[in-house]
Amino acid sequence: MERQLLLQLGDRLKRLRKAQRLGTVEMAARAGITRNTLRAVESGDPGPSIGTYLRVMSVLGVSGELALLAGDTLQPAPADSAAARSRRAAPVVQVHISTDDTRHRHQDLQSLALHEEAVRRAKADPALVQRALDTVTRWLTTGDPRSASLWLEWQRILEAGAWRKALGRTRHAQQLRQASPLVTILPQDVRQRILQQLSELKKGVLIASTPPDADASEERDA
Repeated sequence: MERQLLLQLGDRLKRLRKAQRLGTVEMAARAGITRNTLRAVESGDPGPSIGTYLRVMSVLGVSGELALLAGDTLQPAPADSAAARSRRAAPVVQVHISTDDTRHRHQDLQSLALHEEAVRRAKADPALVQRALDTVTRWLTTGDPRSASLWLEWQRILEAGAWRKALGRTRHAQQLRQASPLVTILPQDVRQRILQQLSELKKGVLIASTPPDADASEERDA
């Protein structure tokens, strides 16, 4: 869920930048960050700090949305205050999160989630990297020659640990994930668990401070 929120936020920031006709060079300069950092933010990378995301949001004029979360309105009133004694119900915030409706976007999100877990395991266990290398070597020997260029690139990725190439949101990163040997290192039960979680997310997840049938509610779709 956290990854999906970042992906949606990054995609929204990218669309806002383009709608305001700001190029990546000008946008990065205004936010005081590098173009590579801007690309990471717009791809929903968890690497950049929240401060970096705030700088980009501020330039685009949407930082006020996070200010609502940090403001006094969402903090409990002091016990002896008039607000605490009031019988009026506190405002309710509901957030509905779901994956993109299109089949292609959902499938790519599944692939990305599988690869993030595979990378996490590969970093912790070099033997898994060797297993993936053995698999891609076997594919190069007996597989479809049309995918050979992608498999050769996977060899370089695995040998160098250049994981970011396969975890991006670019078209080429998607192509790499479609021809990937990396997910073969995941146990079947882990793969099924991730796919089940993504399937549930496709239906939508409601986060609310009170039950949905409460009188006062305010819903925002992410």
